[in-house]
Amino acid sequence: MPTRNVVLSEQQHDLVENLVRSGRYQNASEVLRDGLRLLEQRERLEAARLEALRSAADAGWRDVAAGRYADVADARLEDFIGQLGQQAAERAPGQD
Repeated sequence: MPTRNVVLSEQQHDLVENLVRSGRYQNASEVLRDGLRLLEQRERLEAARLEALRSAADAGWRDVAAGRYADVADARLEDFIGQLGQQAAERAPGQD
């Protein structure tokens, strides 16, 4: 298994030491590997979110090009934005 030397801040060092001392991890390497797994998971999630946003933007531009949109020129923009926010909240999964 490859090894690498890293420089930690005092706060990071203390965190690693406390996690090992607590018994949650056997050693510092386990702490850092778990941290890297979390970082990798976050990167994948951010990439998926970005792809979803790009897809939604593409769909929106296709709708505009096809004339499928609501003209809000006559409505108060703040009200329209509020309605969109309310609709999004109602559709959000896991909301009670």
